[in-house]
Amino acid sequence: MNIPNRITISRILLIPVFMVLMLVDFNWEEMTLFGATMPVSHFTGALVFIFASLTDWVDGYYARKYNLVTTFGKFLDPLADKLLVSAALIILVELGFAASWIVIIIISREFAVTGLRLVLAGEGEVVAAGGLGKIKTTAQILAISSLLLYNTIFTLVNIPFGDIMLYIALIFTVWSGWDYFYANRKALMVSK
Repeated sequence: MNIPNRITISRILLIPVFMVLMLVDFNWEEMTLFGATMPVSHFTGALVFIFASLTDWVDGYYARKYNLVTTFGKFLDPLADKLLVSAALIILVELGFAASWIVIIIISREFAVTGLRLVLAGEGEVVAAGGLGKIKTTAQILAISSLLLYNTIFTLVNIPFGDIMLYIALIFTVWSGWDYFYANRKALMVSK
């Protein structure tokens, strides 16, 4: 259990903390930040989500820099991302900040790609995330963070940045999913 894998596990452990802050009514005060008014608990939850998201970059950087890339890490890191993003998207639907059909498509893609990864792992192949997958993850995190922060800053200029980013994330989610399946189509067609 090396440091990057511990960081990844800490990201998973932050998910329940994030969920409690977003879903439990603590009766804390409201705050206004750059034109957006939100409950303090939601602001705190958004900060936990952003921090947890940043650990994805930290563990990857640390693993590559110190040659600590492991098969376990290649499997666990994208799984931790999917769990965090799925929890956040479902919360956004519950809060009325995201359309359920968008969230269903995004989460369905994540399940499908995870299933493909498991099939490939059964064949002895562990595939790390590609360029499109990284763009997809970045777009999702930007969209979710903006929506969790009630579109802070962008409300001042009346631009629905979070909604725009969510549609961009949807496009990259579908595109990267298709690319992932297309690139691994031969492995799926092998019969034994």
